[in-house]
Amino acid sequence: MATVEARPTDTSREWRTLVNRHTGEQLELRRAVRDGAPCLELKGLLPPRQEGPPLHVHYQTHEEFHVTAGTLSVEMDGRQHRFEPGSTALLPAGSAHRWWNAGDEILVLEGRAWPVVDLDVYFAAAFEVLNSGPANRPPLFYMAHLAWRHRKTQTVLIGPRWVQAILVPAAVLVGTVLGRYRGTEWPGCPARISPAPVASEPGERRKPRSTASFA
Repeated sequence: MATVEARPTDTSREWRTLVNRHTGEQLELRRAVRDGAPCLELKGLLPPRQEGPPLHVHYQTHEEFHVTAGTLSVEMDGRQHRFEPGSTALLPAGSAHRWWNAGDEILVLEGRAWPVVDLDVYFAAAFEVLNSGPANRPPLFYMAHLAWRHRKTQTVLIGPRWVQAILVPAAVLVGTVLGRYRGTEWPGCPARISPAPVASEPGERRKPRSTASFA
């Protein structure tokens, strides 16, 4: 895999930085008010030929990504799309989607998500759980706990939803009996996960040159 030296453009202390040690994905996030409404600002990058998050749904939150470098590939409700530098993808709440970098250049994104709800807390816990296990095999009990407590706002689609509705709480129950959630040092423990920092000053939003909506 190519050595990743580029980073999101803003590394000020008011941004929280998350890194997936398996894929090299980097995400910076902070809470802000833009156009008079609260949102979560995002900056990130993904190395060449790497997968982003698996197929998932945000039930209440819309996402908007502006591509500043590389090519963004998106699967949205069963259809695939590509976005080149200068274009913007709008991913509506309730849509099943995933994204990845199929190109040979580092993918760099800027964007926002609104309303925030619990998305920043979910991201922070998810990265911690993913980093605590081997590649493509996140620890079952901790991933199940994350999925169960955020089940009303986010879902990773790893199988039929009715199957997940049975297996996820069952895994949490077994994990509780085994003592996997004792204390606060286990991966993704909600007692240690806080919302993203709040932007100190409002900024101007970028006006995209082209936008694709999947609503």
